[in-house]
Amino acid sequence: MIDQKRVLVTGGAGFIGSHLCRRLIDEGNDVLCVDNLYTGRKSNLFGLLNNVNFEFLRHDITFPLFIEVDEIYNLACPASPIHYQNDPVQTTKVNVHGSINMLGLAKRVKAKIFQASTSEVYGDPTVHPQPENYAGNVNCIGRRSCYDEGKRCAETLFFDYHRQHDLNIKVARIFNTYGPNMHPNDGRVVSNFIIQALLEKPITIFGDGSQTRSFCYIDDLIEAITRLMATSDDVTGPINIGNPDEFQIIELAEKVIELTGSRSELVFKNLPEDDPKQRRPDIALAGQTLKWQPQVKIEEGLKKTIEYFEVLLSHL
Repeated sequence: MIDQKRVLVTGGAGFIGSHLCRRLIDEGNDVLCVDNLYTGRKSNLFGLLNNVNFEFLRHDITFPLFIEVDEIYNLACPASPIHYQNDPVQTTKVNVHGSINMLGLAKRVKAKIFQASTSEVYGDPTVHPQPENYAGNVNCIGRRSCYDEGKRCAETLFFDYHRQHDLNIKVARIFNTYGPNMHPNDGRVVSNFIIQALLEKPITIFGDGSQTRSFCYIDDLIEAITRLMATSDDVTGPINIGNPDEFQIIELAEKVIELTGSRSELVFKNLPEDDPKQRRPDIALAGQTLKWQPQVKIEEGLKKTIEYFEVLLSHL
């Protein structure tokens, strides 16, 4: 294929990365998936490993990578508090050193590069919903700061490379995303609730459950990411990507119990340090720039995610 793009996806064996790899392969691209498998899993790449246009490389991007590509999607980083707090120094390294290495690669080969940033750059927000021009309320020395501040520093690096080296960058701030291929032990609220419900175990709620989150289904997220990469060079972001439908955590737990038919009871524990009380994206910019709106409602997305975990648990 003459116009086939060579695309690098770091963190490509992870939850979001594996879905992105599939989308890019379906579009006819040549895809190199790079992952050190700290949280990513080869099982997420089922059906891709034998595709002639797909290649997997086990590699840690805190070390340089010397390849030739046309586009880079930088998704490498543990995204759940359990995993990123388990090795906070490495979490900071992958955000800072990893970004520097990927930006250096993009500069050398003149590739367009995407950064998967996060709603965590807003910290525990005092503005609701959160627009892109909100500077955030982040504790720079807390247990979550290796991820929060790491992602903020990564954004700084991306925009400095853009200004100093005229690099073509795209930055998306991803809000809570869920769907098949989530890690079963990532400690995130959707996967936690579903697994606890399917196993008929008590569903753990931190705090009183009144804190809110907005949940975006993975297919909607991938559509937004690929649209952002296809925009003109003057569109850099950051752009919020998420679903603005807001739910209390206790409402989510009750919905999961209803959809699984579980007899699980709710148990309440203390709220972790710096856990945001509200999280909802302002996606007006995504609507204007990408002509994008999330399509999958929470009940439909939860049903698909529950089906995935039912199959996963049946093989354990």
